[in-house]
Amino acid sequence: MANKVQPSGRESFFPASELIVSKTDLKGRITYANRLFCKVAGYTEAELIGQPHSIIRHPDMPRAVFKLLWDTIETRREIFAYVKNMAHSGNHYWVFAHVTPSFAADGTLIGYHSNRRVPNRKILESAIIPLYAEVLRIESSHPNGKQALAAGYKALTDFVASQKVGYDELVFSLESAA
Repeated sequence: MANKVQPSGRESFFPASELIVSKTDLKGRITYANRLFCKVAGYTEAELIGQPHSIIRHPDMPRAVFKLLWDTIETRREIFAYVKNMAHSGNHYWVFAHVTPSFAADGTLIGYHSNRRVPNRKILESAIIPLYAEVLRIESSHPNGKQALAAGYKALTDFVASQKVGYDELVFSLESAA
């Protein structure tokens, strides 16, 4: 399924009391989508299953954020991240995602599990949206995709380093300060 959806500029919301849940295989293809995920994303379960999770990727999201996410979960570690997703309608919705590796009984990595909740609006507006806009601006200034990703990743990791904490500490310091 090709994703020809264009951003509408309108934001959608979901109840703070609910979680969007999905599971993927090791390649990021969706293997499970809960009802709320289907509803908010505007796809049926049948339309989502087997599709890459990037089907809901919003073009405002810097590629560097996904590199950080994938680099982390592929090393069998969990990550928390703010993500702007795009529904089938073109509307966007922000989530605070917790992505964890899933293991078989023998310890083999078999996929990934993501729970996403409503993010703190104050954190989005004061820290995340400006940071992502700057990283995206840096990525967009490079004509070559690899150079763009490398420059965006450097900007993202330099920002984290400038805060004198690790990525996870930074994310949780934002949460506790809000």
